[in-house]
Amino acid sequence: MFEKLELSRMAHAMASHAMVRQDAISQNVAHADTPGYKAKDVAPFAQTYAAEDGFAVRATRPGHLLASAGGYVAQASLNESPDSQSPNGNTVSLETEMMKAAAVRQQYDLALAIAKSSSGIVRTSLGRGR
Repeated sequence: MFEKLELSRMAHAMASHAMVRQDAISQNVAHADTPGYKAKDVAPFAQTYAAEDGFAVRATRPGHLLASAGGYVAQASLNESPDSQSPNGNTVSLETEMMKAAAVRQQYDLALAIAKSSSGIVRTSLGRGR
């Protein structure tokens, strides 16, 4: 019942987005010296979440309106505007990747805080307190 709350779904999607982005960042760092490697990144959470679960019609049952399996899906893609390119064709900047990693950590911490807060609100509303 409570896993279908929009706030819980959003917190889960935000944490999933952070996980996918962190994976892309770690692959970029691992391939920092690989000739010809193109840096990858994930579209911003607000953009992908709105596209995935905006104000469109939602299916309430499996098979209703040809519903998919559900869930939030973010995918890493090539970084369309690389900061700089090294002579060997690599577009990874370790400084940029470290800044992205810090931003991802903040996003993940925010998702956990939202989930914890919404859980506390649900417990309080049920009369069980904290």
